[in-house]
Amino acid sequence: MPAAVGERLEAAAFNVHRDHARAEAELLAARQAAPDYLPGYYALYKFYFYRRRLPEARQIALQGLHRAAALGGFKADWRQLSIASTDWRRDSGAAHFYLFTLKALAFISLRSGEPQACRELLDKLAELDPGDSVGASVIRDLAARVGA
Repeated sequence: MPAAVGERLEAAAFNVHRDHARAEAELLAARQAAPDYLPGYYALYKFYFYRRRLPEARQIALQGLHRAAALGGFKADWRQLSIASTDWRRDSGAAHFYLFTLKALAFISLRSGEPQACRELLDKLAELDPGDSVGASVIRDLAARVGA
């Protein structure tokens, strides 16, 4: 992690319950300072999700997917991916981040009242990650309980 990014993420964590605007500004600055640092996208979309700003969470998650795909050398559009698109079994790196962010998008879709989008994302995750390394089954179970 670049030092400047670490400082910004620490400042965001310090302010997350004190000053939401400052925390958001720090997270945005961290992502801008190091756009290839994928955890910066994660921190920002989680911030938006917990603030119930689902459209912003979705937007940042999608940006993270695009960056991860570029770094991993595979297509950004999850609908065009297959098990052969890359080595999805690695438990770190761009491909793993991509899968984890697909899971986040499924949860965002569920919370946004979009059960069909949630199901489609979960079906793709089941195809790409048959070993459930990112825990998409948790979202699948939750979706089943709420009738999505």
